Amino acid sequence: MFAGFDFDVIERSLPFLFKEGMTFTLTLTAMAMTGGIVFGTLLAMMRLSSYAVLNVPAATYVNLMRSVPLVLVIFWFYFLVPWIGGWIFHNLYLLNPAGIGSVLVQLFGNAVKDGQTIRVGAFWSSVITFTLFEAAYYAEIMRAGIQSVARGQVAAGQALGLNYLQTMGYIVLPQAFRNMLPVLLTQTIILFQDTSLVYVVSITDFLGAAARIAQRDGRLVEMYLFVAVVYFIISFTLSWLVKRLQQQIAIIK
Repeated sequence: MFAGFDFDVIERSLPFLFKEGMTFTLTLTAMAMTGGIVFGTLLAMMRLSSYAVLNVPAATYVNLMRSVPLVLVIFWFYFLVPWIGGWIFHNLYLLNPAGIGSVLVQLFGNAVKDGQTIRVGAFWSSVITFTLFEAAYYAEIMRAGIQSVARGQVAAGQALGLNYLQTMGYIVLPQAFRNMLPVLLTQTIILFQDTSLVYVVSITDFLGAAARIAQRDGRLVEMYLFVAVVYFIISFTLSWLVKRLQQQIAIIK
């Protein structure tokens, strides 16, 4: 069955696959997870607000992001972020040329002055894309976590003289994070798998690195099978650890 299978091409490619490809994949996953949880928590609190000026925009954003394919969002931001960023930074420059305008010129060059598209780069475009996209999913997880905390906890915080932000920060959110930690980590595993979609914009992630080698050496079966095995091992191991964590949290409760 494996008579024509070239194991040597995999062995030769390991340094490039893991040093270049997997490093990018893990970095993107970590940054998108961190930014997504922070922004998602903010969105969740806005969705739970009784004020329509906060609730409606947050609900619209979450529903929009959860209703479109991720690959389409990647294309949107890859091509639109440089243009939108150039327009925003150009207007900031016009408002304060000597202050923030000069800082933007140093960072992005004279394109800020002329209102041209700025060079964001594939890496930061992908980080922005995944952060904003995953924030919609983290927001729903956090909203469920916040709602799982008994209302008596909020009343206890108010009885102690804490304001809304202090009650959320010291009492509600820590309990919500503990309740939703397994689900948050499961979503992060999905995020890790979804990062392979950056391949469509020619970014060298783990899958992109394998694709380059496969096309160069004509060994598509070997490389794509190896990538599938690596993704399976990592995802299965992390899923098992999340299950163990969920059992520990259940015991603590």
